Amino acid sequence: MIRFASLGSGSAGNALLVESGATCLMLDCGFGLRETAARMLRLGKQPADLAGIVVTHEHGDHVGGVFRLARKHGLPVWITHGTWIGCRQERAGLDLRIIDSHLPFAVGDFNIHPFPVPHDAREPVQYVFCAGERRLGVLTDIGEPTAHVCAMLSGCDGLVLEFNHDAGQLARSAYPLSLKRRIAGRLGHLENEVAAALLGRIDCSRLQHLVAAHLSERNNQPELVQSILDALPGGLPGNILVASQEQGFDWCCLS
Repeated sequence: MIRFASLGSGSAGNALLVESGATCLMLDCGFGLRETAARMLRLGKQPADLAGIVVTHEHGDHVGGVFRLARKHGLPVWITHGTWIGCRQERAGLDLRIIDSHLPFAVGDFNIHPFPVPHDAREPVQYVFCAGERRLGVLTDIGEPTAHVCAMLSGCDGLVLEFNHDAGQLARSAYPLSLKRRIAGRLGHLENEVAAALLGRIDCSRLQHLVAAHLSERNNQPELVQSILDALPGGLPGNILVASQEQGFDWCCLS
C-alpha cells in the first residue's frame, strides 16, 4: 500500500508526503520549519517520522525549507547534481545523496524512479514512487509533456498532475509579458487543456486517485479545473481531487 498527502500545493510552497510501510518521505519542501511542522501535524505526522527528503528542482517554492529541515533533523536529501548546484547551498551538515535523473534508487520500502522534465531549472526531475505493485506518479513544474514522461506515468495507481493555469486568464493577467511567455513556454508550466490532453496519452486504467495540483492562484480556479476533468471523454476511473495552497490535500490510499 502507498498513501500520500500534501502540505500545500502552489507557487507559495509545495510539499508532499509519501508513505509505505515504515517509510515516510517528503517530496520537496517550500515552507519554513514552523510552518512545515504545523502542516505535518495536521496530517498526523512530524519531522521525526521522515526517512528523508526527495527534491525535484531548485525553485524556492520547492526547496525553500529543504535544507534547514534536513540539517535540523538529520535527514538525507536525494537530489540531482544540477539541482544541487542550482541551490547554491553549503554542503556542511547535510547528508546529500546525488542521484542520476534516469536511474531508480531505493529508500526503505520504496523504489523511486526519477525522470527528467522540460522546465526552467538546472536538472529538474519528477518521480514515480513504487511499493509492491502500487505506483504513484508525480508531475508538476513541467512546460510540455514528452513521450518519455507519458511512458513513465502510464499505468500508475495514483497521479499528482499539474494544472497550473488557464491560457486565457494568463494572457489577460497583469503579469509582465516576459513572465507570461516563461509560464506558457515549453520550459514553463502545464496549461489546463494540455494537462487534460496528457491524460488521454497515458494508460489511466489502474488510476485510483488523480490530484490536480500546483494551480496558479491568479490564473486559474479549482472550479474550472474540476469542470475540465468532469468533461473528459469517457471520464476517469477513481477519485478526483484538486489540491489547494493552504490545505494541500488529505491522505489518499493506493491499495
